Amino acid sequence: MASPALFIEDYAMIGDGHSCALVGLNGSIDWLCWPRFDSAACFAALLGNRENGHWQIMPVSELGQEWQPSRFYHENTNILETVFTSSDGNTFSIIDFMAIGNSHSSIVRIVECKKGKAVVENQMRLRFDYGRSIPWVSRLECEEGYAIKAVAGPQQCVMRSSVPLEGKNFSTVSLFTLNTGEKAVFTLSTSASYRSIPPAFNVEDSFKKTKKFWQEWSERCHYEGLYQKEVMRSLLVLKAMIYEPTGGIVAAPTTSLPETIGGSRNWDYRYCWLRDSTLTLIAMIRCGYHEEADSWRGWFRRAIAGTPAQSQIMYGLRGERQLNEWEVPWLSGYENSLPVRIGNGAAGQIQLDIAGEMAMVLHLSRKTGLRSPDEDWYFELNLLKYLEHIWHLPDEGMWEIREKRQHFTFSKVSCWVAFDRAIHDAIQYGLEAPIERWKAIRDRIHQQVCEQGFDKDKNSFVQFYGGSELDATLLLLPVVNFLPITDPKIQGTVSAIEKELLVDGFVQRYRPETGVDGLDGQDEGVFLACSFWLVDVYILQGRKQEAVELFERVLSISNELGLLSEEYDVKLKRLVGNFPQAFSHLALINTALHLNAGKVPVLDDIKTSVEPSPV
Repeated sequence: MASPALFIEDYAMIGDGHSCALVGLNGSIDWLCWPRFDSAACFAALLGNRENGHWQIMPVSELGQEWQPSRFYHENTNILETVFTSSDGNTFSIIDFMAIGNSHSSIVRIVECKKGKAVVENQMRLRFDYGRSIPWVSRLECEEGYAIKAVAGPQQCVMRSSVPLEGKNFSTVSLFTLNTGEKAVFTLSTSASYRSIPPAFNVEDSFKKTKKFWQEWSERCHYEGLYQKEVMRSLLVLKAMIYEPTGGIVAAPTTSLPETIGGSRNWDYRYCWLRDSTLTLIAMIRCGYHEEADSWRGWFRRAIAGTPAQSQIMYGLRGERQLNEWEVPWLSGYENSLPVRIGNGAAGQIQLDIAGEMAMVLHLSRKTGLRSPDEDWYFELNLLKYLEHIWHLPDEGMWEIREKRQHFTFSKVSCWVAFDRAIHDAIQYGLEAPIERWKAIRDRIHQQVCEQGFDKDKNSFVQFYGGSELDATLLLLPVVNFLPITDPKIQGTVSAIEKELLVDGFVQRYRPETGVDGLDGQDEGVFLACSFWLVDVYILQGRKQEAVELFERVLSISNELGLLSEEYDVKLKRLVGNFPQAFSHLALINTALHLNAGKVPVLDDIKTSVEPSPV
């Protein structure tokens, strides 16, 4: 069976709280960064070719056999099963998972013949350093089965197998036959090359332990409403993207999957964005996962420690601040989409909206009792003191433009949110604060946005002051209660976005052909979270049928496992962007809960000021 180039939606994700692997429909693991999400990949075929590292288990056709794959996750787990069925009725499956609770991060692959006979080929090609370094491979003595060790510099991987392993063309291969009920088992574990090799473990026990972990975690979910299956899968995706040692949440486990096939809008998302994490906190709490929210809050406190002037929009898994961006010249890119980028230069940008996001996190933490009301208040006082001096400056905005800074409307609204939530908390919890000064600043921002961020001729808020273009972030204005949904300015904005940013029924984040982002190429996929935002607005407007139709339209483009990427190419009818994408799944969860409630509970969960701002 050949190994064809796969679409992004042809992949599934498995993870263990330290990293994730992408498993193709063809039985090939084409992406794995070890031992952490942000480590160098040892399987990088996703962004290059098979020579850059992959691990494929596949059927071998005999006498004209044709094999068709299908797959599913074991119920309420991140354990993947791929089933191959031949044209003459033979069937075998591959169960893939990353073991939970092992001393070393490990991938387990269990091959079992379900019916008839299957000739199966195993081919593993390890390439450390993002597909560049060929390791030194040696055999290991093994009491049961077979084992090899692969070493390159500081990295080490050990494969154990129940079938013979041999070296061929700088790969480790096996060819074996299974009859009904027979199994072959493979494990791959990682450790530092200067440490002892990872020990063998009982695969059956590991499977049971991993399955129990995911199912018990899933049972903690309090949500039992509409779209429960889709919400649960999204929660499992998010859980798999939490770096367990610190509580940090990566935006995606991949880098450089393109927003346009063949284009240059390719970014590294294996880091922790504050805005994504804010939504994570909201989604987790609302579904009953307070431990994850509290763990993330611990990461948040450590990451932002220091002066507010040094706060960043994103950090590393452990709160690292230096995320230097560089390009990988030896990888050809997904479907020749170059460059392949490691690190993210946007970490050094000024994005004023993070102030509002941090204030919302702190507000929600107090409201839900995650911490005492006065905890972190000193930090927030200093944050707002700093914001007083910078809110009026231009910035790069939520979309991380790489052109000149602008006075982005939503950035200013987020500054308003920061003061508004802090005023609420100071009054609600009796915290010492310059409330009157904050009120004056809050009201000044509100007035300025309504005057300079609104185009009277267009009857709509616009992307930035003095401009005439739209931006999907404007859909969030009624959600954060900057203005009520009934306000004519909001109604006009929604109508304008429906007219100008809807593409084949989905919402663009903005029109890239305007050049505002400073990037080459005029096309990009529709940003999926933006369509969920429009669903939220429809709910607020009482347009229930339209809300359901748009929500289900977005659900329909997920792959058969329920996974979503960052964007969708409406021309090619394909998922694009990094995958799976936390922002898309977070938006799915929150919007599903809104549809179930028939309202947008964020307005209740994150209430605005005790006294309303002027309209």
